[in-house]
Amino acid sequence: MIEMELLGVQVELPSNSPLLLLRETSGQGRVLPVVIDTPEAHAIHRGMEGIRLARPLTHDLLVQMLEEFQATIARVVVTELRERTFFAEIEVSLAGKNHTISARPSDAIALAVRTATPIYASEEVLTEAGQILEAHPADESSENDPDELLDEFKQFLDDVSPDDFQG
Repeated sequence: MIEMELLGVQVELPSNSPLLLLRETSGQGRVLPVVIDTPEAHAIHRGMEGIRLARPLTHDLLVQMLEEFQATIARVVVTELRERTFFAEIEVSLAGKNHTISARPSDAIALAVRTATPIYASEEVLTEAGQILEAHPADESSENDPDELLDEFKQFLDDVSPDDFQG
């Protein structure tokens, strides 16, 4: 398992598809793009920004339930890519027992940002769908700038097709 950091969520034009961007925290710095649905994109964004509404939405409610039952999320893992669909697991500890729950990556990450839970991806997923973005030699300081990375990724998306992700 490779630890990932959440770069953010953005809407990709012209398709208006929300895109979740994860980057490995060490190693090659591969970026994992995951197309997600709009409600989950909003949920992840609200979690990242710490936005709380008057009444809890689904992911906030799940976090409250976990807290009430004294359960903790140990980690979330993007486990596989099958027929262009990503799969994830949420590892939960409850009453001294560990449980693994299958989830969409967007839901797992929406919970992770609310609970400061580490995010991982399997090596197989990164090998299959991870993208290495080239750094600009003239400006090495931009290598870790999320805005610069997103701009580079947008350029990559302009040149990529769905067939590029098939094995």
